[in-house]
Amino acid sequence: MDGAGNAIETPSGKWSGDENFPVGSWLLSAKLRPHVAAFYGLARTTDDIADNPDLEPEDKLLRLDGFLAELLGEGSGDPAFATATRARVSMAACGVTTRHLADLIDAFKQDATRGRYSDWYDLIGYCNRSAAPVGRFLLDLHGEDSAHWIASDALCNSLQVLNHLQDCKDDYLALDRVYLPGDRLVAHGATVGDLAADRSSPGVRRTIDDALDGTENLMLRARTLPGRLRSRRLAMESAVIVRLADRLLVLLRSGDPVAGRVALRKADFALCGVRGIWAGLTE
Repeated sequence: MDGAGNAIETPSGKWSGDENFPVGSWLLSAKLRPHVAAFYGLARTTDDIADNPDLEPEDKLLRLDGFLAELLGEGSGDPAFATATRARVSMAACGVTTRHLADLIDAFKQDATRGRYSDWYDLIGYCNRSAAPVGRFLLDLHGEDSAHWIASDALCNSLQVLNHLQDCKDDYLALDRVYLPGDRLVAHGATVGDLAADRSSPGVRRTIDDALDGTENLMLRARTLPGRLRSRRLAMESAVIVRLADRLLVLLRSGDPVAGRVALRKADFALCGVRGIWAGLTE
């Protein structure tokens, strides 16, 4: 990994504005946004490494371990891992544990070596490290009670499953990853190879619907989060995200992510934004 032609980071060009669900929008306090940016910067950097189809698993793990060591203050100070150093300094400044970022990196290490999930609970176990830490970080950053982690985990895990469903074909073709529960594919007479088709087979469609049913159950708890928060800004942000998730649930029920990407439109973002901000102010 030495030399300018073989840099440690492999940026995809994505940033928070490219995500379905805003992590650090203008709704959050300006004084907290730099910490959100530092957190997201390391999360994005390490996720990009795990998702890079041109890297071998061993190379991904080596790079991710380097970022993890620097995050935990156990590295050599190599400037190649400066993104982790900035995150560690930022977390210390705002008084939030580095555990949330460490959990994310652990999930990305799993992505580097594993591409199948046996059932819904196996998938949610992964989401508990690949998605839930983001919400936990935001709650801690705002001084919220950790009792709210349960509802926050439900929301973040819902978002993760929805993103996986949107990307189910691309994840399979580009990275040989399948985040659909394996037992449901088998039960419905489908195989992972069906994801390469022009449209969802009946078995894949039923498997997607099962995952949406599981997400609906998570959202029952997730919808309680905004009304529990002391921070009005975070309540508005989470209320907007709840509504975006609900809208994407509807779109994925009627759309086919194997035939083409099912995505939120600008009008969805606008409407969910207005409704979420109002709910965050009034709930």
